[in-house]
Amino acid sequence: MSQKRDYYEVLAISRDADGNTIKTAYKRLAIKYHPDKNPGDKAAEEKFKEAAEAYSVLSDEQKRVQYDRFGHAGLSGAGGGGPQGFSNFEDIFGAFSDIFGGDFFGGRAGGGRRGRSGPPRGQDLQISLTLTLDDIHSGVTKKVKLRRYNACKTCDGAGGTGKQNCSVCGGAGQVRQVQSSFFGQVVNVTTCPECGGAGSSVKSRCADCNGQGRVQEEVQISIDIPAGIEETNYLTLRGEGHRGQQGGPAGDLLVGIKEQKDEYFQRRGNDLHCTVEVPFTTLALGGPVTVKTLDGEVDLKVAEGTQSEKVLKLKGKGLPDLNGGGKGSLFVKLHCHTPGELSSRETELLKELQKLWMEKPHTSFFEKAKQFFVG
Repeated sequence: MSQKRDYYEVLAISRDADGNTIKTAYKRLAIKYHPDKNPGDKAAEEKFKEAAEAYSVLSDEQKRVQYDRFGHAGLSGAGGGGPQGFSNFEDIFGAFSDIFGGDFFGGRAGGGRRGRSGPPRGQDLQISLTLTLDDIHSGVTKKVKLRRYNACKTCDGAGGTGKQNCSVCGGAGQVRQVQSSFFGQVVNVTTCPECGGAGSSVKSRCADCNGQGRVQEEVQISIDIPAGIEETNYLTLRGEGHRGQQGGPAGDLLVGIKEQKDEYFQRRGNDLHCTVEVPFTTLALGGPVTVKTLDGEVDLKVAEGTQSEKVLKLKGKGLPDLNGGGKGSLFVKLHCHTPGELSSRETELLKELQKLWMEKPHTSFFEKAKQFFVG
């Protein structure tokens, strides 16, 4: 699969473009690559869809913030082909009817979000997943159980037999009300209250779903979590929400992310921080210190004369960037360890060291320690 282009590049706008600039740029491309103007041109068709996808993200404040920070990986989730999930041109026209208008290229756009009659879309589901740092470091697949409305197997989601047009809306799924006002006639288009937007009804209802075309079931699905994800991110799985009534399309599953607190590491973006207790002799004389990382243990070289609370940086030992921009660093704070209970021999040696300090007050601590332990 080819890599997606940057949305700002698609619309040929700057990253600080305002809403009007984004809308104007999209409308220009939509007119240029419209399928009615380019019949049979697959390249133009792809550019038309690409522009619609770019606009769907950059015109939405929340999605735009996510995209600016994490790129495509922060939007696509585990189950969708794109942020908006357009399957055909009617979806595009319906979604952006405020731009295209009701008579755009011969009236293909329609007058509402759906742009055509049909069963209403099912509701979205929302869940949260708690992840460990190990999960976030390597990426993980989580299996979760959900209770949601699925298509009724008895009637295959139709709701029954003897399908017929709704007597109120005539199959349109919408009703229009014309009112007169000081400014002229005002037309309100609303969902048909009789059929709920489906545009049809059934003569004989299915006994298992009572004519809804859906039943509530428990299902198990797998969710792919990309490495480097944060609590500020969410995943959108297209079509994994509740099924709509009488064959309506399914909603989406929105997955929020929570991070489990780690006892050893603290996360700051893609960087990790930890504290390691080191014997004062190692700080004074130098030597290796074993440090835990998410990739396994490593030996860190401590220089002679290192002060307590010194912070050392291990590049590439942090968390991976969500957009593939490498890995963060691990910052290790060296804390001098003071022993508690001492043996008689340890007490004797420390007293000798203390005596040495008193005899040579102008000699540095590290020189005295070196003389004592090394000779």
